[in-house]
Amino acid sequence: MSIVTVTDSAKKHMENILSKEGREYVMLMIKGGGCAGFSYNWSTVDVEKVKENDEIIPLSNGNFVIDGTSLMFVAGTTIDYKEEVFGSYMTISNPNVKSSCGCGESFGV
Repeated sequence: MSIVTVTDSAKKHMENILSKEGREYVMLMIKGGGCAGFSYNWSTVDVEKVKENDEIIPLSNGNFVIDGTSLMFVAGTTIDYKEEVFGSYMTISNPNVKSSCGCGESFGV
């Protein structure tokens, strides 16, 4: 069982990004900063950026990896991808968040 839940729509979106960018991994890291203390940082990386303590979630085409030092901040999280009339976006439902900023870009635990 994985430390996070990734919906099928989020997996498909990640696979599309990997295909377009010619990369092997979509990576999620938690970085210090933002008005509430921490922020989510998404990137695409190749295997040499993946460390032994990272959580790897296989996709049909590529992998989703969570930085090992970020795992304690995202345990129990659900990651989804939404498509709406005025745009599409990843959503992160994180039960560890105690506060967030008005812009929705940062959070506190």
